[in-house]
Amino acid sequence: MPRAILAGLVGASLAVSGAAFQGLFFNPLVDSGMLGVSSGAGFGAALAILLFNRSSIYIYIFALFFGAVAVLLSYIIGRTYNTTPTIMLVLGGTVVSSIFSSLISLTKYVADPYEKLPAITFWLLGSFASVSRQDLIVGLPPMTIGILGLILIRWRINVLSMGDREAHTLGINSNLNKLIAIGFATLATAGAVCVSGTIGWIGLIIPHIGRMIAGNDNKKLIPISCILGASFLIIIDNIARTLTSGEIPIGILTSMLGGPFFIYLLKRTKGGSW
Repeated sequence: MPRAILAGLVGASLAVSGAAFQGLFFNPLVDSGMLGVSSGAGFGAALAILLFNRSSIYIYIFALFFGAVAVLLSYIIGRTYNTTPTIMLVLGGTVVSSIFSSLISLTKYVADPYEKLPAITFWLLGSFASVSRQDLIVGLPPMTIGILGLILIRWRINVLSMGDREAHTLGINSNLNKLIAIGFATLATAGAVCVSGTIGWIGLIIPHIGRMIAGNDNKKLIPISCILGASFLIIIDNIARTLTSGEIPIGILTSMLGGPFFIYLLKRTKGGSW
């Protein structure tokens, strides 16, 4: 039961965060790790495994902390030029993701190849194989707060997707509301990564499936993405542990599905937005 609940929460968190980021940046090719939160949280967890052990509570602490640090750095870079904040946020997230990915590689390089390195590698692939009630207790608060927060402000994301000028005209403080939305999305994504490892493509695939059902209106899209994301990852988790005699890491299965879908998106959108 803890495994099924966590799989649903992680899927919902990644899908809702991806839908929120796509709305904020008005770009269908971004996902829940856009601002480096997945890479930052992954580095935090890898560092905790290197310094302590696989079952340590420090994995959750380090993952949440470095996920928040990654987003903060991306936001600082994004505010360098006030004229193009959205573009700079995307570029900042790309740079920060690259830096933390390099730090993950460095952590794997210095890790003990017999104990620490396999643990880090398997964790980064994403899995629910070793989850427990402790993981549920730790992961439930940040993911729940992040999901509910994005659902409550989903209409503001509609306004923000129209542009800063339009949002200001309608009486919305775009900078403050962007920061709030990014904060909730970061909390949901970091909470998901700290209990399940890095699971890619959920934040890209699910919002588009939801968009085929409900359109671009985030008031409908975000709740639908939440339901679809939870259902999708529970199904993938069941496939991962029953398809072969040994359990397949979930990140492998989601990447196998996400790659072809991403190619389809590129062809449909010509590499741009809606």
